[in-house]
Amino acid sequence: MAVDYTTHDGVAVITLNNPPVNGLGLSTRAGIVDGIERAQNDPAIKAIVLTGAGKAFSGGADITEFNTPKATQEPTLGTVIKVVEGSAKPVIAAIHSVAMGGGLELALGAHYRIAAPGAQIALPEVKLGILPGAGGTQRLPRAIGLEASLNMIVSGAPVLSEKLADSGLFDEVVQGDLAEAALAFARKVGAKTGPHPRVRDRKIEHPNAAGFIQFARNSVAAIAKNFPAPQKCIDAVEAGVQNGFDKGLAFERECFMALVQTPESHALRHAFFGERAASKIPDVPADTPVREISKVAVIGAGTMGGGIAMNFINAGIPVTLLETKQEALDRGLATIRKNYEATVKKGKLKPEALEQRMALLTPTLSYDDLKQADLIVEAVFEELGVKEQVFKRLDEVAKPGAILASNTSTLDVDKIAAFTKRPQDVVGMHFFSPANVMKLLEVVRGKATSKDVLATVMKLAKKIRKTAVVSGVCDGFIGNRMIEQYIRQALFMLEEGALPAQIDKAIEKFGFAMGPFRMSDLAGNDIGWAIRKRRYQEHPDMHYSKVADRLCEMGRFGQKTGAGWYDYKAGDRAAYPSKVVDEMIGEFSKDTNAGRRKISDEEIVERLVFSLVNEGAKILEEGIASKASDIDMVYLTGYGFPLHRGGPMLYADTVGLYNVERAIRRYASRANGDAWKIAPSIAELAAKGRGFNTNG
Repeated sequence: MAVDYTTHDGVAVITLNNPPVNGLGLSTRAGIVDGIERAQNDPAIKAIVLTGAGKAFSGGADITEFNTPKATQEPTLGTVIKVVEGSAKPVIAAIHSVAMGGGLELALGAHYRIAAPGAQIALPEVKLGILPGAGGTQRLPRAIGLEASLNMIVSGAPVLSEKLADSGLFDEVVQGDLAEAALAFARKVGAKTGPHPRVRDRKIEHPNAAGFIQFARNSVAAIAKNFPAPQKCIDAVEAGVQNGFDKGLAFERECFMALVQTPESHALRHAFFGERAASKIPDVPADTPVREISKVAVIGAGTMGGGIAMNFINAGIPVTLLETKQEALDRGLATIRKNYEATVKKGKLKPEALEQRMALLTPTLSYDDLKQADLIVEAVFEELGVKEQVFKRLDEVAKPGAILASNTSTLDVDKIAAFTKRPQDVVGMHFFSPANVMKLLEVVRGKATSKDVLATVMKLAKKIRKTAVVSGVCDGFIGNRMIEQYIRQALFMLEEGALPAQIDKAIEKFGFAMGPFRMSDLAGNDIGWAIRKRRYQEHPDMHYSKVADRLCEMGRFGQKTGAGWYDYKAGDRAAYPSKVVDEMIGEFSKDTNAGRRKISDEEIVERLVFSLVNEGAKILEEGIASKASDIDMVYLTGYGFPLHRGGPMLYADTVGLYNVERAIRRYASRANGDAWKIAPSIAELAAKGRGFNTNG
């Protein structure tokens, strides 16, 4: 049963019982209505308590019913709230742990609310590109005031119940046993004659409501320009202020229905479900036993190694940090401390927490100190010979059952595993820089990697707050393999007539955090140069523009040398277009008889994004990624792809694969067409009217 009904000396207790967060699925909604009606028809019942079992009052909508008929089947949440609010006997919501989204809206429909301290109270719908659709924009302002409610609705951020104790939301915040307090409160109000108070009947008090609403609009416009939901939240609240509750409620519903249809909401919901789906590996059951990880070792105290170590100590896991030289070790430790000090300065970390975290770090110069580690992550130089030395040594010192992970970004994990006598224990853990900040973790599954190693690493990723995506073994895995095609197209367009600033501006206007040339300058152009030199040997048939090589021959490696595709000034990270580079590009086009032409911003965006899509389709065909949403999660969390577009594969679905196929074939018929060998699945899906993430 999704709802339990019990009676206690004249009080009916309706308990939501739909683990893990008492989602308001159809059976739960129906159970609440049945419970209220049962209590109404029992003359012995004087009051009704509504509460939640387990770890939540209610987390809101049942996500397992999203996009199914059950989500909109009667009784809808709006109907449930109407029944609760219309009850002749008082309904008391007893809130603990979590009251979010529809859960909070349900509580707002009750006549009284009492809460335990520490409960998280929120209307997070805006994070899915929608707004509260069951009266949240109308009742919350009447409960806690215009300013506090708009802040909560527009941000979606949770607020602890005790911080709302004096707001008018709660009749009591209870320190002791919530269930006992709820029964006592119910008996007290049950003895009163009705009608009982309704939040909807309160007035929204504010000395200058119109002025504050305009201020909120201006603030939201600056931070949410790609998302319509925050402005619609303000519109709905304003409608309640100006036109009263009933008209405000009707307008809220209109806004909700309109937002659900927007591509931005579709993208945010795709990301929400994609993150959850990424942790599910088709052939690794959810109940696969995991290995215990209580001690971690990291090899290499450079930028990556230090950042990786911080992830684990942030989660309270002790780390042994190995370097070959004392000087490098000292430098690494100093950088980690400096990073924490910067966080303390911003007020995001207490000074004592800094010392607690540093105390979890044990520096060493000896491999012997890694003998007790349950997981060892190497973050050494990206060269197979160096990895070979490290893994052969680890094979000697690591205890049986220890997981040996490589942070390689492109190298063959199967070759690395073969350097050991325990390939089943070897896995790729590709962190992104800065590793202590970036959410993405590519988990690279070798052909011998055991299922329990995969399950362990995926569970650990959650603990260190990473979005982990499983990739098979190929050059560059998912993210870097795709970005290589993106960079190739960017360089071809330089040859054909564009300049770095135009290409960067076009893709940044599309929504990327950073264009390809600003990104290359930040990462270091010498890194791409080294990869291309390797490509020239390994794939002599793959055509690259050599314009980037010429830039590197000029010593322009990016921000670190003060000059790359752009010019940089000391102490200033801004990228200034370079006359020298523009002239070099023009000369290069002349030398290669490329023939420069005007390239539109539309062509720039299509070529860059569809190059990602085409390579992503090949990755799916080869089974390197198990589903399109995994590729989207890699690009949303690791490569700055615009969140409001949902990732390259969802964006292709939105544009329509018929249109993507036509564009690719058009570009393939021009210069550098060999870079556009179309993935067969694009044509197959387009012919069926399907997408990567949909069945049409």
